[in-house]
Amino acid sequence: MSDNSIAIDTPFSPLYQLIEKMREGVILLDSDGTLRWANQAALAMHDVSRIEALGPDIADYRRRFRPRFRSPDEHNEALVTALLAGTPFNEISVEIMLPGPEEITRVHSTRGCVFFDGDGARLAALLIEDITELVSAEERFEKSFNINPAPALICRLRDQRFIRVNQGFLDMTDLSEQEVLGRTIQELDVFAGADQREQALRRLDEGLTIAQMEAVLHPRATGESKCVVVAGQPIEVGHEACMLLTFTDLEPTRRAQSALRRSEAQFSTLFHMSPVPTALADHHTLSLLEVNDAFNSALGHDASVPATGPLTQYAPLPAAVRRRILSALDAGDTISGLESNMTFPGGECLTWLVSATMVSIDDHDRVLLTLVDITQRKRTEAELFAAIDTVMQDASWFTRTLVEKLASVRHTNSATPVTAPSVINLSARERDVLVLLCQGLSDKRIAIELSLAHSTVRNYIASLYRKLDVHSRSEAIIVARQQGLDVATDPKKTS
Repeated sequence: MSDNSIAIDTPFSPLYQLIEKMREGVILLDSDGTLRWANQAALAMHDVSRIEALGPDIADYRRRFRPRFRSPDEHNEALVTALLAGTPFNEISVEIMLPGPEEITRVHSTRGCVFFDGDGARLAALLIEDITELVSAEERFEKSFNINPAPALICRLRDQRFIRVNQGFLDMTDLSEQEVLGRTIQELDVFAGADQREQALRRLDEGLTIAQMEAVLHPRATGESKCVVVAGQPIEVGHEACMLLTFTDLEPTRRAQSALRRSEAQFSTLFHMSPVPTALADHHTLSLLEVNDAFNSALGHDASVPATGPLTQYAPLPAAVRRRILSALDAGDTISGLESNMTFPGGECLTWLVSATMVSIDDHDRVLLTLVDITQRKRTEAELFAAIDTVMQDASWFTRTLVEKLASVRHTNSATPVTAPSVINLSARERDVLVLLCQGLSDKRIAIELSLAHSTVRNYIASLYRKLDVHSRSEAIIVARQQGLDVATDPKKTS
């Protein structure tokens, strides 16, 4: 008997009864390929109610359901034959086609095991998990991630290797996919040059959110560097903990500041020609002394009218931001990439990265202010997170911890304060339906579990939506988990 084999008894034994209740599908085959037995989960995954509908043997099963391996391999076709001969196999992904006019495709994760019955006869077993929704969600996420213009990387936490890169990052760094994927955070250090680098690496190790910080990428062997703002958000990809890293290219700002410092003689020309909104301000009050055309254009001012006077008249930075800039400059420090919102008289709210440093112009101390409009970047970044959130709309397979984190993120970003949840009164049967819904069961499966008609289950779910004040299964799951309604109060089903 191999290490992968266990002994089983007759179909009426306690072990068979236990297998019958498993959520994982189980199909037992005799050594000649005959389909001997299947539990209810396996039948439901094939949308049938009796084992006869699966076919008398494995050959007929193949004709009925047309299984196709998602990862083509010349050895895959021989796996079942080897299993019948006593050789188990690990998980593989298989697409099957449900019989019927619509030809619905399902994706199963299947592994093969070897068992022995009470008489010592060898049985083969196919252990099946339906991963259709997971595969569909991952495909949608991949598409959204790849087409989003915001430069982004995904780093797998267990080995800190980059497993995803989008075109925005490749365009920003002039790297190829082969030069990024598979490399570690030590090989492509996206936190290089950051003041909080060690803190960022520590939070990466712990899988915690990484606040935005300025860093310097060194993507080329020639030593060319690129200044960026990088931030990290924990996510899950394919059941693995990962970190989504997003970037903002600060190179235009860095080039402008470097050029202005090189020569006072060239300052005026470079100042006015710079594509980055730039201003000179008084170092005591931040009142504007001179601005370039890019500044006027970015903030919508008439270039023919000199923009001088109080800063708030032209760039309405919040008082807290102005105080922070002045405090840093008084201490001899600089401000680099400070994010700030500005609300203009018409009500439009824009997000900027503000940098400030002291310069000497004609022997006078001045403040050089640069503004980078990241409103669109923030929107595209929000769309990227929204795409991930959209993936969850039908993905109840996510862990409770991740659901709570995502709920917390939504609450953090919401302008509406989160109030204490009110008590929701549910009937015993509504509670049973909600618990199974939180476990990821379909309406049909819930009906089987609770011995109810399919239409009755739909009525209960509609009632739950009204009482929970939600509009989807994912919202119902989040509310249930927040209020502790996803755990059955009594292990016995209500009659």
